[in-house]
Amino acid sequence: MIDSHSHLFSNEFDNDIDECIKRCKDNNINKIILVGFSKETNEKALNYSSKYDIFYPTAGIHPDEADDLYLEKIEELKQFVFKNKVYAIGECGLDYHYTKENAEIQKIIFKAQIELSIEYKLPLIIHMRDATFDTYNILKEYKGRTKGIMHCYSGSLEMAYEFIKLGFYISLGGPVTFKNAKEPKEVAKNMPLNRLLVETDCPFLAPTPYRGKRNESSYVKLVALEIAKIRNISYEELEKAIDENIKELFSI
Repeated sequence: MIDSHSHLFSNEFDNDIDECIKRCKDNNINKIILVGFSKETNEKALNYSSKYDIFYPTAGIHPDEADDLYLEKIEELKQFVFKNKVYAIGECGLDYHYTKENAEIQKIIFKAQIELSIEYKLPLIIHMRDATFDTYNILKEYKGRTKGIMHCYSGSLEMAYEFIKLGFYISLGGPVTFKNAKEPKEVAKNMPLNRLLVETDCPFLAPTPYRGKRNESSYVKLVALEIAKIRNISYEELEKAIDENIKELFSI
């Protein structure tokens, strides 16, 4: 099984990163997409990937980073991607949960990263929170030229199909294990297997029975087990499909 979205470089793991990686390997989790989202975390993802063979780094600018320094941040990212081997652009996208006041800056940063992904023929890792309409319409502008992941997808089944039409995979995380998570469970049940991924988004969104505690990449197995149960298929069948999807998307 593969964790398609992890922040295992976070400070929460400073004291037991080696143990976390061992728990992953003990559970046959041998690939982790280590997702950067700022100048500091992009560098961390790269450094951790040079130290541990389980990690595949990405680089991006999270919408929370949208401020008056956006042009500088875009240029820094361009230089970083030019100089270093990364496997995706992102996480990037739109987040209107706390504010829409910087929405136009968010859009500029998002589009710059989409164009960077096209230039380097890299997939995108999309963060979308309370911004489905704008995210979809921006991605639609680049239809046929982009591919990637709708990370920790929490939208409707109908919109999941629309994002698939644009070339994206749907990735589900810990919330699919929550008792009342109606939409994630519906998506898990109905997504084509060749467009489905799993993730942790650790240290956030730990699955049941660890909800509310620190999440870690080894828990991706719990997400996958729940999805296999929802779909009434074996864990091994799901594991094989997700492995193939990751190899196809990231060329690894």
